[in-house]
Amino acid sequence: MPAQSRLLRTAIAALLLTSAAACREIRDPIVVKDAMLVLENQSAGEWRNVRITINDHFSGGAPLLPAGGLLTAPLRDFQSGFGHRFDRSRMTVFKVRVTATDANGRAVTLSWGK
Repeated sequence: MPAQSRLLRTAIAALLLTSAAACREIRDPIVVKDAMLVLENQSAGEWRNVRITINDHFSGGAPLLPAGGLLTAPLRDFQSGFGHRFDRSRMTVFKVRVTATDANGRAVTLSWGK
């Protein structure tokens, strides 16, 4: 009986752990809300040379985003090659593209929107 009881407890614990992992909310790594853009590095390694491009014209970024880190930026901080800033009162975000390099030198690419 003790071996069966221990086996039953182990099975229940495994089921609970599996259920908890399955219930965890999956977050989008790119969130555009109100006047902010939030990028989350959901990988196990840091990202380098992070480049964020909005609507193919407005860009910004950071030299490093650690594993699990968040990059939060106001949309007004993104600017075109001519120095024009993103103006939320006249523009809508329809596309976001993120490029970076991981710690092993591999390309990281994320997209949001169209």
